[in-house]
Amino acid sequence: MMRSVARWALAALLLAAGASHLTWGRRGYRIVVPDWAADLLRTDKDTIVVASGVVELMLGGALVALPAEQRRVGWVVAAFFVAVFPGNVHQWRTRRPAPMLRTDRARFIRLLLQPPLVAWALWSTAGRADSGR
Repeated sequence: MMRSVARWALAALLLAAGASHLTWGRRGYRIVVPDWAADLLRTDKDTIVVASGVVELMLGGALVALPAEQRRVGWVVAAFFVAVFPGNVHQWRTRRPAPMLRTDRARFIRLLLQPPLVAWALWSTAGRADSGR
């Protein structure tokens, strides 16, 4: 039961984050995408923001819609959180504001939250969907 609640809460977080990347926060997120990421992916920063928002929506939906695959989805969510971490570090180092991250303190706390997000993704999806573990 506890893992199911945690999994649904994580899904809600991902869905909200994805929606913000596609709507009200889109411009703010563009300014914190590192130049090297756009160069590496051979695209523009807006495309990266939109793609990450779409991925967040898909992952949030998968956490809810694919209970038989929850363990795999959990690993993918954890990997996503690891993959976006360099961008969070870049944002902190360059002191660039983004939605809800306007101060150095907020950006630093965001860095500290990344490992718990990874753990949350793995723990909340570790049990079988029908066992409630």
